[in-house]
Amino acid sequence: MRILGVIPARGGSRGVPRKNLRQVAGEPLIAHAIRAARESRLLTAFLTTTDDKEIGAVAGACGSPVLRRPRELATDEAPMAAVVLHALECAEREAGVEYEGVVILQPTSPIRTGEDVDGAITLLREDASVDSVISVCPMDDVHPARMYRVDGEAWMRSLWPEWERAQRQDLPVVYYRNGAIYVCRRGLLVRDHVVMGGRRKAYVMPRKRLANIDDERDLAVADVLVRLWREGRL
Repeated sequence: MRILGVIPARGGSRGVPRKNLRQVAGEPLIAHAIRAARESRLLTAFLTTTDDKEIGAVAGACGSPVLRRPRELATDEAPMAAVVLHALECAEREAGVEYEGVVILQPTSPIRTGEDVDGAITLLREDASVDSVISVCPMDDVHPARMYRVDGEAWMRSLWPEWERAQRQDLPVVYYRNGAIYVCRRGLLVRDHVVMGGRRKAYVMPRKRLANIDDERDLAVADVLVRLWREGRL
């Protein structure tokens, strides 16, 4: 299969200003996504799509081809599927080929390897009925059995009442979408303008490698986790 990797990295960010250029374990955040793409053996090609000149320069220095993203696809409201579809169309036009699948590597989930990317791609390749593959982590204490809705008068309503009082070891395993890897078939993206279809499989990653950056606290935690991971202590 011809597979295109897409690294989306716009310049704006509400939670963490200039997020994609912030340092994590001594490198710009975007460098970690580019490394995983370069390590992959199953990606046919990959690129970074950005509206920002500085991000583009850093991505290029890290070894990634860069696609300049239109302004209308660089807002908070721009759907990820639209961003990826634009990247796919531009890449196909330039290469003169049609890719069969797309992998999205968000810089905000930096703990992944080329082997992880290839493992997710393999799940798509091996089963023609699968339209997408999503990376997930098993969750323990952060579990829907421990979660509640709280109304305006502070009354608690359990999200999963039948398991609310169960011991941790007895809870059914649930999985969290960790943001590290999304794989989808070209047809799903072009036809339905989504990257997660109804026929999706999970690529399971260890919970200890969960790092998803939305705010400054997440960035600080990711810095520690990535350093430990790189040193083989995670």
